Amino acid sequence: MSLNESLYSEVVSFDDIPLEVARPGITRKAYATDEVMIVWNTVEKGLELRPHSHEDFDQLVFILEGEADYYVDGVAHRMGPHDLMLVERGKEHYIDVTSGPCVNIDIFVPPRADYAHLTSWVANLGAKEPLTLGGQR
Repeated sequence: MSLNESLYSEVVSFDDIPLEVARPGITRKAYATDEVMIVWNTVEKGLELRPHSHEDFDQLVFILEGEADYYVDGVAHRMGPHDLMLVERGKEHYIDVTSGPCVNIDIFVPPRADYAHLTSWVANLGAKEPLTLGGQR
């Protein structure tokens, strides 16, 4: 069954989606359809910086709260609430929070396969039980 089939006409609050501690200083949760993924990251100031790149997709960055320098190919871009930036696939990038915590919402098209586990909560929709990752209770 596709994610779309489970999500059509379902209202889901990001507050109810379970989060994952990605590493000290960053938590994330995701909502995805078969075509797009939205990842809500909460990033603490002082997070260990980890430059990386993605070869398979562009990354749309939206800062909801806080401020950060968002580096793309070594160039810092100051971002604050409601700022958007598109990071081209293959470009090295990372976030350095200057005022936080920073809520950074990333949008990926197509959805990231390595983050598919973040949407395992979809299987619990309609069960009238709290949403969990991996069906854990």
